[in-house]
Amino acid sequence: MNYYTGINHFKGVAGYEIDGIWYPRVTKIMEIKSKPALYKFYAEMGNFGQSEEVKNKSASEGTLIHETIEKILIGESPAIDPSIEPAVKAFFKFREEKHIQVDPEFVEKQVVNYEDRYAGTLDALALIDGKFGVLDIKTSQSIYRDYNLQTSAYMGALEKQFKNLQTRWILRIDQIKKCQKCDATLRSKGGRDKIKLPWSKESGYSKIAKDCEHVWSELKGDIELKEFPYWQEDYQAFLGAKKLWEWENDYWLRQVGYL
Repeated sequence: MNYYTGINHFKGVAGYEIDGIWYPRVTKIMEIKSKPALYKFYAEMGNFGQSEEVKNKSASEGTLIHETIEKILIGESPAIDPSIEPAVKAFFKFREEKHIQVDPEFVEKQVVNYEDRYAGTLDALALIDGKFGVLDIKTSQSIYRDYNLQTSAYMGALEKQFKNLQTRWILRIDQIKKCQKCDATLRSKGGRDKIKLPWSKESGYSKIAKDCEHVWSELKGDIELKEFPYWQEDYQAFLGAKKLWEWENDYWLRQVGYL
């Protein structure tokens, strides 16, 4: 739950003012949904203060990758921080292989849905494999289902403006080390090392990996692209989350004249 010190604080944190009208932001609406992966992280850490420290440091590292990639997408040549060089190198190679094209005008672009009354900031509109759609960049360890709600909101805001809008993708950019003996991975984020063992539906976690004395490779970029073309059902779920968020924030929304 968020606590706000006043109307201006709420307006600034929870939304955007566009042409004199205030709209709630997509990412703030999304906070109403539970986040099992985050709760699991807190449980594993055991200490709230330490959890917050790791989470905030991890977010800063992710932001550095995110901002560097966006500068590259708009045609800049930013200095690459050595700490994220493997991820950026992997992105350059992946972009060339997939022939990813973006319009710099629609990188970090604010979008508005005037009918359903919300706004958000789009990472990019892209052309990939001959399809035109929304591209959202993440630096998480996995692609979580929550992202479908977020990207469906962008699709809902853009569908009338772009009749040729076909699909949406999540592009996950990360860095890992791989075990040279068992294919386990080691991810260091926020000052915390986490080992992920190979797993299959048939046999579960690999016994070889469980007993392995890991020998780690050098740090490598880890790129994953997933397409989610069918967005309408996710959009209805997003609108449901928005309705619940409005209920939760009824007091402030009335203060700003939204309700």
